[in-house]
Amino acid sequence: MKKRIAHTSIQPDKFWFSDENSQEVARILAKYPASCKRSAVLPLLHLVQKQHENWIPIAAMDHVAQLLGLPAIKVYEVASFYSMFNTAPVGKHTIRVCRTTPCWLKGSDCLTEAAKRELGIKVGHTTDDNKFSLDEVECLGACVNAPVVQINDDYFENLDEKSFLDLLSRLK
Repeated sequence: MKKRIAHTSIQPDKFWFSDENSQEVARILAKYPASCKRSAVLPLLHLVQKQHENWIPIAAMDHVAQLLGLPAIKVYEVASFYSMFNTAPVGKHTIRVCRTTPCWLKGSDCLTEAAKRELGIKVGHTTDDNKFSLDEVECLGACVNAPVVQINDDYFENLDEKSFLDLLSRLK
């Protein structure tokens, strides 16, 4: 699925870490030798997303690039490659349904269809109340317990349509 980038009209002009997160940035960077600072890109992007309403604006990617001494495109590549990073606003509950073979064989396509019906949205969209976003993703790495759905940072495994709809109902 093609990754959405937030429209320029909602992109902030600048980004900076909060005082608390600036301390966390220092702790993260201290874990890496100076020659390997670029390895901190993933934890820094996670921190940005946590601070900025679960999505990463371009100004934040630029800020991370500057902190790490990287060309901005290198940070853009990472943020746009990994499905766990959102480059546009998403709902409070981001639902990611695994669609790779083990999950598909165990009914993940039925879970996606159930979510679309229940939430009234298509894959790649967010509900009008900004409560839910729905995406399909490649392997979540929990194939033994297929089908797997990730909601925000939590995994839900061995789901069937009823248990999945019950879960969505509790989140409403």
